[in-house]
Amino acid sequence: MAISRIIASITQYISEAAMRIFGPTDDAYPATGMQPFAGEPYKKGTADNW
Repeated sequence: MAISRIIASITQYISEAAMRIFGPTDDAYPATGMQPFAGEPYKKGTADNW
């Protein structure tokens, strides 16, 4: 009886890992691509002096 419970728990552990690896992704990353430039262009000779 105890051996069958141990085998069942090991089987469940391995099957849950396989489902996690080979299942659909659950990532919620935003779509990436070209981003518009929102800053000021660099003008040669007008850089701030620190």
